[in-house]
Amino acid sequence: MDLLKYNREAWDRQVSEEGEWTIPVTSEQIKKAKEGDWEVVLTPLKPVPKEWFPDLKGKKVLGLASAGGQQGPIFAAAGAEVTIFDNSPGQLGQDRLVAEKEGLNMELVQGDMKDLSCFEDESFDLIFHPCSNCFVPDVDPVWKEAYRVLKKGGALLSGFCNPISFIMDPEKEDEGVLQVKYKVPYSDLTSLTEEERKRYTDKGEPLAFGHSLQDQIGGQTRAGFAITGFYEDSWTEENGLLNNYIDCFIATKAIKL
Repeated sequence: MDLLKYNREAWDRQVSEEGEWTIPVTSEQIKKAKEGDWEVVLTPLKPVPKEWFPDLKGKKVLGLASAGGQQGPIFAAAGAEVTIFDNSPGQLGQDRLVAEKEGLNMELVQGDMKDLSCFEDESFDLIFHPCSNCFVPDVDPVWKEAYRVLKKGGALLSGFCNPISFIMDPEKEDEGVLQVKYKVPYSDLTSLTEEERKRYTDKGEPLAFGHSLQDQIGGQTRAGFAITGFYEDSWTEENGLLNNYIDCFIATKAIKL
């Protein structure tokens, strides 16, 4: 399977179906952001603490695998020089729609989050990377490339899945039963049978990977980052019974020293 192509088309389909993470911000949100009143999320529910951000005016911000017209336009309205990098043309199109409607200047680049070779070393003051590295099989290249293109003293703000959210049997969970079935690290490609995988491919949903905390958190430190901020977040029960018992999402702030 050409995973990059498959997930690109899956996310384009999410746009056409108006999935939750493809709905752009409103004109009212842009107006407030221009006045300094804004918030964004790395994980499903909790806003990122404002103290995690520098003064965005004039800062070069990379939205890494974060298209969808949700965070990039807010940063641009707040005065940042924004580049959005994403695998999905459909998702990038959502940012383009907002930029054209609101008169925002944003650079939109299509590509694989593991390969930022189109950017020079130390190009950005801030990288914003919401929950999306669950769609690549190996996160180490993502962290290494982020470190390379970030300026010294810059921050990488990341959201990612707690791998515990991948270990349960989804069919049992739909029946109200939490039953461990899969190992971590988890992969929709190798952890499932072909029949089980059809649960996602028959509906054209993106294929996902549950990376270990050793690779999610340890991978950042191996790349050279110092983690200076951390919080956990949950989701609603309709997005998984496990959310009633543990926060299944993590956000980190990491600094390139």
